Amino acid sequence: MPDDDAPLPGPLDALTDVRGLRVGHAQVPGDGALSGTTVVLAPEGGAVAAVDVRGGGPGTRETDALDPRNLVQRIDAVVLTGGSAYGLDAASGVASWLEEQGRGVPVGPGPGQVVPVVPAACLFDLGRGGDWRARPDASTGRAAVEAAAASAAGTPVAEGTVGAGTGAVAGEFKGGVGTASLRTASGATVAALAVVNAAGSAVDPRTGILYGEYGAGKPPVRPAAATHEAARRRLAELREARGSGHFNTTIAVVATDAALTRAQAQKLAGTAHDGLARAVRPVHLLTDGDTVFVLATTGTPLPPEPTAALNGILAAGADVLARAVVKAIRAARGVDGPGGTFPSYTDLYGDRNDHHNGTR
Repeated sequence: MPDDDAPLPGPLDALTDVRGLRVGHAQVPGDGALSGTTVVLAPEGGAVAAVDVRGGGPGTRETDALDPRNLVQRIDAVVLTGGSAYGLDAASGVASWLEEQGRGVPVGPGPGQVVPVVPAACLFDLGRGGDWRARPDASTGRAAVEAAAASAAGTPVAEGTVGAGTGAVAGEFKGGVGTASLRTASGATVAALAVVNAAGSAVDPRTGILYGEYGAGKPPVRPAAATHEAARRRLAELREARGSGHFNTTIAVVATDAALTRAQAQKLAGTAHDGLARAVRPVHLLTDGDTVFVLATTGTPLPPEPTAALNGILAAGADVLARAVVKAIRAARGVDGPGGTFPSYTDLYGDRNDHHNGTR
């Protein structure tokens, strides 16, 4: 039975339920392109940040700066991008934009003498649109951060085949961007934005149920037996035509308005990976670069005895990341092009109204 005292989603059920955060997406233009960049922009003054990298093949930038033992206290933006290691160049465009705004780590007496620290993580989507060289660069990063800055506070976040999720693939299904939020008993908001591009699957092959829906507070909706069998046949056909072997990565930002220290933010980054492990199986493989960033805007104080509140935030981090994965898979649009055919979950299973509870 659902827990009546369980945390409820925020008004947008999105990362932007954490006040002050903005999200911008940009896609690589042109024929043969199926890639893009997503930027999470912190409020003025930045946010406490942390990261936990668990995949065996990560592609990242500036993650060492987030170690609680190191100098940088706050950052202004996080970049999630396609394009594998090439796509990390998108962070350069974000850094240039931040410099123009005078935002970054002060390194001199003048107001513009700053060095923006822009952590970034990339996923592998090379060639999925057909053109191996169609990948994000500094201009894509600038377009994404400008889109974030132009959005109003509390703006809904586009999900599915957008931004860094444009070329994402999750197992045999089209991946993409998903986002979710919860408000904890202590009054803190915890939210996640995930770009799902996993080597593992988000879908239970025995049932067609999304793994992230198991244990999510209510019984998952099971696809009809005939629908599931048709999906299995179609995936087998595509598998035979495509062959096997690809590199992947799921990257995410988990955010909260709680006043976390850097060490507490680091702990949240680690426990949030538990949500990824619930929603994608297997996870953290050698061909994954699974990376979770944390941003804490620190607007909501913790109680004098914070342990229970912190535990609630840690648990919520895992929960929202699992739900963000589910929402990404449900929102994605299938693609059929020179880089391959990747059906969406909805293409094969329809929406929730096409499902029923019960056994075959």
